[in-house]
Amino acid sequence: MKTELAQLTSQEGRELLTDDAVILIPMGSLEDQGVHAPMGDYLAAKLIADRIAQAATAAGTPTFTAPVIPFGAEDYFGLTHGGIALRSSTLRALLDDMVGSLYRRGLKRIVLINGHGGNVPVITELALKWRRDKGMFITSLYLWQMAYGILRKELGDAEAARVSGHGADPLTSVGLHLYPEILRMDLAKGPPTNPMLKGLKIQQYGYLEYEGSPVQAPIEAAECGPDGIWGGNPKYSSPERGKMLVERLTALGAGYIRDHVSKNFAA
Repeated sequence: MKTELAQLTSQEGRELLTDDAVILIPMGSLEDQGVHAPMGDYLAAKLIADRIAQAATAAGTPTFTAPVIPFGAEDYFGLTHGGIALRSSTLRALLDDMVGSLYRRGLKRIVLINGHGGNVPVITELALKWRRDKGMFITSLYLWQMAYGILRKELGDAEAARVSGHGADPLTSVGLHLYPEILRMDLAKGPPTNPMLKGLKIQQYGYLEYEGSPVQAPIEAAECGPDGIWGGNPKYSSPERGKMLVERLTALGAGYIRDHVSKNFAA
């Protein structure tokens, strides 16, 4: 059975897109994911969303993926060479129009499959608006937050911290499983050591450190790590770990749709 909206004929849409159908909107970004990895993390978000839709449909809940949103909300990665980002207001308007189109046709069971941290504030604002205005309960699965939780359970906190971070796991291992032919692991580099800015240590994206306390600051990602790496080391990533993560994320997503979205979340 087809599970991508773009592949349905209009007649199939009339027959399959009933009030009980669940619509997944995959989204990500086009930014620096490390010098070894493709800039489009939306590639992984779409492929995982497709797997979730297929698994949920096979389990009895008709679920379909909308076309992926490839551009994320602009954050620390605005200087990425070749990257494309949207103003938060633009992304919010795009999502609002997509949800509005689905809502007018009675499709109210919507889940966002998110692959970019910069999208989270926009998603939060959008979901609150639709709940207040129309009673819709739109939720989001932030894939890499979920995947890091899986890594902590599987590897332990110390090992998960060693392998995880921007430009490392979970995304690099997931990429090695889903599309190994477009990764360049021969270019992979480790994270920066003790990066500084304006005489202060960079604590994390968007924060400096003064006497152990965080100071919010306008830091570009390239100032944190010129190679797109922060935290973990992609050299420890593996396709086997990526396969495990994709399978677990697929099972979690399909189970969530079966147990909750299909039963409780329609307006």
